[in-house]
Amino acid sequence: MKIRSTTILTVRHQDVVAIGGDGQVSLGDTVIKADAVKIRRLLDGQVITGFAGGTADAFALLERFESKLKDHPANMPRAATELAKEWRTDRALRRLEALITVVDAQHTLLISGTGDVIQPTDGVLGIGSGGNYAVAAARALVGHSTLSAAEIVRASLEIAGDICVYSNGNIIIEELACKN
Repeated sequence: MKIRSTTILTVRHQDVVAIGGDGQVSLGDTVIKADAVKIRRLLDGQVITGFAGGTADAFALLERFESKLKDHPANMPRAATELAKEWRTDRALRRLEALITVVDAQHTLLISGTGDVIQPTDGVLGIGSGGNYAVAAARALVGHSTLSAAEIVRASLEIAGDICVYSNGNIIIEELACKN
């Protein structure tokens, strides 16, 4: 699924996970809004989500995910799997066009409507039209700098925003301490 209109990036580095997103909302080739917030804290701040794709679709999915988190508060991967199963099989939900990434102190996950729940090996995950640019920048910075996770996310999103016409430099970043 090719989602245009944003860049969301997560990075696990130095015992911190950071997730950030740009603020651009596009309708076709037109920028409609430059300062949208696509990063949300759930479960009293224990889980942070980011979304790419249709805003209404993403909010519907985030509401469902929050409900799954309440059903499985100590097991975010289980909540993600339950959402992915419902998203794939429910007639109304499977029409939703969005991707979400979720992080907690232990996990970074991508959840898609095709039933995917994927955890990246290196803790770096990007979604949206600028996601691949941001991931490439983040991987280079993780391996070759002393920047913090949040600094890597910001620098990578700025690079992606300079390349991807569906992303901008209005960046929101949230962080969580990781559990060892």
